Amino acid sequence: MSSTTLGGGAPRQPVACELFAGDAALPPAAGPLEERHLRSAAYRNAAQQERLTKTHWHIAWANGLGWGFDGMDGAIFSLVAPLVMAEFAVSLPEYRTGVQIAMLVGIIGLYLWPWLADRFGRRTLLAINIAMFSLMMPLVALAPTWGFFVAAYSIVRFALNGEWAIGSMLVAETWPARLRARIVSCNRAAWGVGAALAGTITALVVGQWGWRGAFVLPAVVALLAVYVRFLCPESPYWVRTTDRKQRIRAEIAAGRTLSDEDRQWFSKADKVGLRQLFLPDMRRNTILATFVAVTNLIAFSTVGLWMPLFLKEAHGWTTAEYSSFYIAWGLIGVVGIAGAGWISDLLGRRLAFVLMLVEGAIFLTLWIYSVDRTLLWIFGLLWSIGFLGVWGPATTYTAEMYPTRIRGVGNGFSWALAFFIGYVLWPFVSVWIREATGSFHLAFLVIPVFMLGQAAVVWLFSPEHAGKDLDGIHT
Repeated sequence: MSSTTLGGGAPRQPVACELFAGDAALPPAAGPLEERHLRSAAYRNAAQQERLTKTHWHIAWANGLGWGFDGMDGAIFSLVAPLVMAEFAVSLPEYRTGVQIAMLVGIIGLYLWPWLADRFGRRTLLAINIAMFSLMMPLVALAPTWGFFVAAYSIVRFALNGEWAIGSMLVAETWPARLRARIVSCNRAAWGVGAALAGTITALVVGQWGWRGAFVLPAVVALLAVYVRFLCPESPYWVRTTDRKQRIRAEIAAGRTLSDEDRQWFSKADKVGLRQLFLPDMRRNTILATFVAVTNLIAFSTVGLWMPLFLKEAHGWTTAEYSSFYIAWGLIGVVGIAGAGWISDLLGRRLAFVLMLVEGAIFLTLWIYSVDRTLLWIFGLLWSIGFLGVWGPATTYTAEMYPTRIRGVGNGFSWALAFFIGYVLWPFVSVWIREATGSFHLAFLVIPVFMLGQAAVVWLFSPEHAGKDLDGIHT
């Protein structure tokens, strides 16, 4: 095997090591850290891009389960809200304040965990993160007071937001480029499956053991941390980036002259921070990725948060009716997310965005103006395909817009800011519009405008990354 170079680093030399049955071909090492990682069959599988192996599926399952439990946790929290309020005797304003506190703490985790992953690696942080989430869930179930409940649930959200953020990066950095959008999208679709399962769990468990029982079951996720630690390897992109940093530091310490490429790269990679996101070479990507994240969260928080109340107020639907609709809406959206990922890989990211956003905007508008129950069901399920489907390419898009050296920081910044604007600030706008007009019609009609605006921006200004190796996109 001949020597090759990686990401501007030193020539990679072959490493002699026996292959186990089923292993992928052994890639050359980029440096001492990768030399050690290459002793692992799982790492060797992830370090090549030619074919899928069982290791790729382990990584995908770990991330998919993380998304699923995120959806499950959020849905359980919403479904048991009336019971929690009754037990702790808190008013709606007090409950809203508690939710906002948990959301703000979760936003911190959404940035902090990926930031740490840029420094210490994806796999270890993901395992620690999962273990923290799992251990805190029983404490939520045992909460003796409302204050304790809010504090424990805030830590759950802090950990859980980091779980899917790091997991998505690990998938993007290990799966073959030709399949990246499909698998990231399928993992993202697991959120809808988890939310749907939460309804079943709540119905079966809460009636028998009360709301606390619903928070005990997800504690089994602790086993996922063991799964990640032993079957999922570290990201080869992160390992090679770390090796390159160490090589350059050693050359500087030895007084050697750096190449222009290494000097420029190290000036940005040596210190991972927010400032790098707005340097001339990254400013445009940061703005685009953050724009996509923010507009997605505004759309989802507006319709996803207030849709049950809209159906009740505007159309007189009962709790059973809009609950059934919400479950079906989410499950149909799973199909949209998976389909959007398939389109992203075969026809390109930009076209997937446009198709999903335009389809969703058209049928959402028809749904808002509908009064017939049958049409509300038909148009509602149709707009969920594009409205939820765009989350597949969006999650892939933000990961691809940043180089490995700041992928965690960039992803964390874009989504943390999006959550703050979409879930903390924008609900006040939606409620203000409702109070001013007497219904959610106008607040909902704003969303198709946002969707079409996002489609136009992505189509006109975004680069196309379909099928490209991450090192071929950025340095």
